[in-house]
Amino acid sequence: MTTPSRPVLFVHGLWLHASSWQAWIDRFTEAGYSPVAASWPGDADTVAGSREHPEAIAGHGIDDVVEHLESIIAGMPESPILIGHSFGGTIVEKLLSKGVGAAAIAIDAAPIKGVLPLPISALRTAFVALKNPANSSRAVSLSVEQFRYSFGNAISEEESNALFEKWTIPAPGKPLFQAASANFSPHSEAKVDTENSDRGPLLLIMGGQDHTVPEAITKSTLKQYKHSTAVTDLLEFEDRGHSLTIDSGWLDVANASLDWLKKQGL
Repeated sequence: MTTPSRPVLFVHGLWLHASSWQAWIDRFTEAGYSPVAASWPGDADTVAGSREHPEAIAGHGIDDVVEHLESIIAGMPESPILIGHSFGGTIVEKLLSKGVGAAAIAIDAAPIKGVLPLPISALRTAFVALKNPANSSRAVSLSVEQFRYSFGNAISEEESNALFEKWTIPAPGKPLFQAASANFSPHSEAKVDTENSDRGPLLLIMGGQDHTVPEAITKSTLKQYKHSTAVTDLLEFEDRGHSLTIDSGWLDVANASLDWLKKQGL
């Protein structure tokens, strides 16, 4: 009897559509896994559809996405490997801390409660939404210039512009407000049980040139897990920015993720 392939659930972050994981899905399928990419609540099936209906995307917060993904995971044949980028990384950290998922890889994950560094570049990206409190209940889009600064600063302008046209969608502003106020809110949705030692292994991946989630944030995130005895590893791609999951160097990140999973016996 053939052993079923381990499921993998990919989770996108703000401003990218779930279909941006397609190259990863192909690579992980090739490696023997059974991967799928999850949309956030309100996302349409296509990039074009999501751009046409930003009102459906608006207003969703971190726990809305977590609950949505838990319902998807409940229908899987076994506990999946969780891989998330940006706020998707934050969400897979939260799921794993709840005992949902066999392991998680959080790539340039947005800050969780307890992370204190606020580099200027990260504030500049978040200010796209935070500049107007009403954006907490709206969907916010990036301009091509904002995408270049926040995602594509470590690649050519030509490649950055092409990625913007291919993958970007409006994003709910609410998670950015939740992250910004996390350390002042005792019941923040950005809180993760970092002391849980019964969870599966976690890999944090950071891009050394990332403007949106600078390495200081990821290193501070790692420190939040110091009281857990579960596996928590850190991997840096020194010359990469926030686009590292979708740009021309994505395969290096995907292969490194596969290598780490193999070391974990997954």
